[in-house]
Amino acid sequence: MNRRHCATAAITLVCALALLTSTGQATAAPVPEPSPAPSSSSAAGSPPRYSNADLEKVRERIDTLYRKAGAATDAYNLAEEQTKKQSGEIVKLAKAIVDGQARIAALKDRAGAQAREQYRNGGLPPGAQLALSNDPKLFLDGLNKVRQSQHASKSLLADLNQTQEDLETYTQDASANWEKLETNRVKQAKAKKKINAQIKAAEKLESQLEEKERDRLRQLERDAADRAQTAWLSSGAIKDVSGEASEGGAAAVAFAMAQIGKPYVWGAEGPGSYDCSGLTSRAWLAAKRPIPRTSQEQWRLLPRIDIQDMRPGDLIIYHADASHVGMYVGDGTIVHSPRPGRNVTLAGAGSMKILGVVRPDK
Repeated sequence: MNRRHCATAAITLVCALALLTSTGQATAAPVPEPSPAPSSSSAAGSPPRYSNADLEKVRERIDTLYRKAGAATDAYNLAEEQTKKQSGEIVKLAKAIVDGQARIAALKDRAGAQAREQYRNGGLPPGAQLALSNDPKLFLDGLNKVRQSQHASKSLLADLNQTQEDLETYTQDASANWEKLETNRVKQAKAKKKINAQIKAAEKLESQLEEKERDRLRQLERDAADRAQTAWLSSGAIKDVSGEASEGGAAAVAFAMAQIGKPYVWGAEGPGSYDCSGLTSRAWLAAKRPIPRTSQEQWRLLPRIDIQDMRPGDLIIYHADASHVGMYVGDGTIVHSPRPGRNVTLAGAGSMKILGVVRPDK
């Protein structure tokens, strides 16, 4: 009996231990995977979530998004400039239409007065009655007055017809300008939507990084710019560049340099913030030399020069789509408004892909 009791107790104990063991395994936390070895840029005991190669891909993606936003900003600025122009034209045409209508009303009044005068004279103009006189002097005076009346009537009729034609032309031009205005407003709306989408996507990418990772990202940006600038200088691109600023160029450079530290805001033309072409166009306006508002129009319309002939105040246009612009200030340096999240600053002129150089006061 005792042996059976002991055996039963032993079996019960073994089953209990087995049950406890299996329960503990079911609720235990999984074993974590090994962490990547910390890089030289990470603090001890704080391994990075992203390698430098990963962050470099993030940097390139953010740079692409901001470049697309810059291109859309140029499209927005151009549409805005054209909208202002069309609005001004419509205002001028509206005034011309009002003036034309008033002139037609005045000419009709004159024509009506002539008709009433002829009616009172039996359907004859005043000079015609004198021309029927037997008095030679009165006869000659009457003929002159008839001629003058006929000339005045023809002139009045021609003036009335011309004014009516002008009025029709003004009305057609106003209609055409209104259609252009609406087209540009649509372009603005589309560009604005695209700009905001690109900027939000870039900001979202950057916001997902931790503070240390954002610091590393900025360092990668600086490293990429330094590499590009070093390669550009090493190529001898500005070996013979020694031109001095013109009076206007010096004034434009002084204005642009005074804006350093002010934030980039797309579509802004100062005084508190600027986009890239807003800065350059305002700088040259301060030098009393108005230039096109956008970097693409600056590239299209301003005289182009060789890099070797470059001097302070000239504008360097960047990227294949001419979506960025900076002002050359000398010593291989530009002042520019880079992108959202950055301020007006100095940078290496070769830190971005150069499309060409233009001179506003050539």
